[in-house]
Amino acid sequence: MYRVSVHKTLQNPGSYIFGKKNQLKKVFFNLLKNAFEAIPENGSIYIAHMSTENEVIISIRDTGVGIPQEKLGLLGTPFYTTKENGTGMGLTLVFSVIYQHNGSIEVQSSEDGGTQFTITFPKETNKIGVKEVIYLELEATMSLKDFFVVNRSNFEQRLLLEAVNVRDKIDEILAIGNINLLDNAHKLVLFIIDGKEHEAIAFAKREGITWAKHSLTLAFKLEWVQAVRRVLWDFLYNYDRLNNHNDSKEHYYSMEKSINQLMDQFLNQFFISYSQFKDDLIRAQREMVEDLSVPIIPLTRATSILPLIGAIDGFRANTIEDKVISQIGNNRIETLIIDLSGVMEMNEDVVKQFISVFDGINMMGCQPIVTGLRPEVVKMMIRSGLSFEQKAITKGTLQQALEDHLTAR
Repeated sequence: MYRVSVHKTLQNPGSYIFGKKNQLKKVFFNLLKNAFEAIPENGSIYIAHMSTENEVIISIRDTGVGIPQEKLGLLGTPFYTTKENGTGMGLTLVFSVIYQHNGSIEVQSSEDGGTQFTITFPKETNKIGVKEVIYLELEATMSLKDFFVVNRSNFEQRLLLEAVNVRDKIDEILAIGNINLLDNAHKLVLFIIDGKEHEAIAFAKREGITWAKHSLTLAFKLEWVQAVRRVLWDFLYNYDRLNNHNDSKEHYYSMEKSINQLMDQFLNQFFISYSQFKDDLIRAQREMVEDLSVPIIPLTRATSILPLIGAIDGFRANTIEDKVISQIGNNRIETLIIDLSGVMEMNEDVVKQFISVFDGINMMGCQPIVTGLRPEVVKMMIRSGLSFEQKAITKGTLQQALEDHLTAR
């Protein structure tokens, strides 16, 4: 018997959508993987498919642990995850690909009641997949740059029609990150048609940092840039039409390569900048946590206390070693009282590393005093033949160590 049973209801087989097969496969793989992982024991997954005259609808429902209501709005945000070891990028990919295919996604969930993802795609009716060119009522100009400047309002209107999922978020994005998507789209287009590669890349880097700083959803940026690309080409066609340009195929392909490459460079630099900022932020937060995990507190000019709390693994032991040795040298600490009463357990390797730390403390001319060793840790040290003897002075409690030390002085 399988732990999870899968039930399929396919009402309208033979309904087609137009899209990138590999990307869509990743979407459904991620959703099904999440559904299986959301079911801790036995449960069921229900996959349904139906179509209307204009849409294809797919739903994936599980009987898993569900998602709290207050966290539903965060789904699709980069690096946000409800799983202990998740990266937070799986659902970001899901939302991004669906938006790129002009689809929509709805999530319904309740704690212990399971989760349902409902995805809607526009139905493909033209099997050849050829789109007709769009004739727009625009004002003709001699130069291409003037064409986009003069027809800016029409460009923005067309852009809002294309970016169906982003247009309702424009004011929100402006309020959160002070990002004017319409102004930025116009700026990007002018950089591209002028062939200003350095300006476009610098703009992408600034945009990436801003979006990362305010944790804005990447899926919206992807949809927006793709909409800018489509509207840009619509306007290029109408510019040539209004000016009766009949350029050669070589000219067309050269222009296509130049424009699309610069647009791709913008997108790549945006994501690189976004990722670098996020990585730097995570690194800075980790360093801050490391500093907080080794809180050396001055007691007198030459005496300090290091109260340690929580689990100590090899990584944290290395951090303790680095911070302790550095602080002893910088602050001229002569006596360091290390209180271990808040440490529930320490394995043999960590104890050995502490013995090395005590050697280093002694080499710096500082006297280590250890307090609060738990019985479980002491028993483990006895069984392993380990001892702090001749490495550090041991006291039963921090209070005892303070009384003895202050009395002696």
